[in-house]
Amino acid sequence: MKPIRLSNHALRYTGKRGFTVAEIEDAIQTSPWTPAELGRLDCRKNFPYGKEWNGKVYAIKQVRPIFVEEAGVPQAEFTERSRRQ
Repeated sequence: MKPIRLSNHALRYTGKRGFTVAEIEDAIQTSPWTPAELGRLDCRKNFPYGKEWNGKVYAIKQVRPIFVEEAGVPQAEFTERSRRQ
């Protein structure tokens, strides 16, 4: 499996946006990649949640990392807000 390096920006957002480093890595390693803006890539993965977020309980959350692949190593530059459903 390829190693994944997260930028400081992505690491700072983990707590604020409600996702973990493990979830980002899992999404990148197991979900299909699609082209995103500015030559980046993205992917999406749903995770069981069953918790409250901003006053509402959600059954699942969707993690959507936006990243680049440099020298064969995915690098998450920014991870968009996790959507909860």
